[in-house]
Amino acid sequence: MIASIFSKSKPINFLIVFLITFSTFILIKIKMGNGQLNTAYFFKQTLVFFICYGSILVLNFIIGRNSLTQKNSYAILLYTLFLVTFPQIMLNSYIVFANFFVLLALRRIISLRSQTNIKKKLFDASFWIAIASLFYFWAILFFVLILASLILYTENKIKNWIIPFVGLAIVFIITISYSIIVYDTFFEAINTSIDFSLNYSSYNNLQFLIAITIFISFGLWSSVFYVINIKKKKKRFKYAFVTIFIALVVACLITFISPKKDGSEFIFMFAPLAIIIANYIETIEDKWFKELFLLVLIALPVLVLVL
Repeated sequence: MIASIFSKSKPINFLIVFLITFSTFILIKIKMGNGQLNTAYFFKQTLVFFICYGSILVLNFIIGRNSLTQKNSYAILLYTLFLVTFPQIMLNSYIVFANFFVLLALRRIISLRSQTNIKKKLFDASFWIAIASLFYFWAILFFVLILASLILYTENKIKNWIIPFVGLAIVFIITISYSIIVYDTFFEAINTSIDFSLNYSSYNNLQFLIAITIFISFGLWSSVFYVINIKKKKKRFKYAFVTIFIALVVACLITFISPKKDGSEFIFMFAPLAIIIANYIETIEDKWFKELFLLVLIALPVLVLVL
């Protein structure tokens, strides 16, 4: 039933994930939110919600333009379920914005496979990653994707290697200039932390243990099949699949070193992992197993929310 609904890309599927995201967002704000109910708070939360949903649309665009899955909606369903599984994300507006800009950068990086407007795409990707790092510093690690793309997609021209660093420098200069003008200091406008932590004691509760166990188990299992099947992909799309896997590795590293372990740090894993697991679901031939696989992932956020 569930597998058949999302086995094709239909407008109704976008409505379903919208309703899931919206209802969960409202529930979390009621249950966990501590902001004052005023006009400013309302507009801020409205913006955060639409950025959350906008991330789903950007992910779908990336998948559709680069044939990262078949013509289905499994990836956007999975991404939505991941958001619901870690409700702390919706309380952290900075990391929501950072993830959105990382997805915009990922879109430009993968589009390099077309070999058109290479310099512009490299600049755009570095620019978006630099913006993301202003909201969450460790998002800067996704700059590795640009360096990898230079090896995978482009010729080793020195101009191509300089452009990404120009994009970073421009964002840095603009931010510093704004800080000097508005705050009369150099770094006040850079609202981010360069700290890191290897303390995982905050995960030692039932909610996190269940969510992380299933999340990692399904991710590792699907990743094995994903890596094996990369060789079978068409040559013009193969590097796009490699880029997605590298993005997952970078996201895992960010999760490991994140200074605040409250669950929100998992957000960077959602997009690549949704694509990887969706690819695995497509390989499942037994309908009952496919349904069971999706039912477990759907039951997970429900279980987490009631704990």
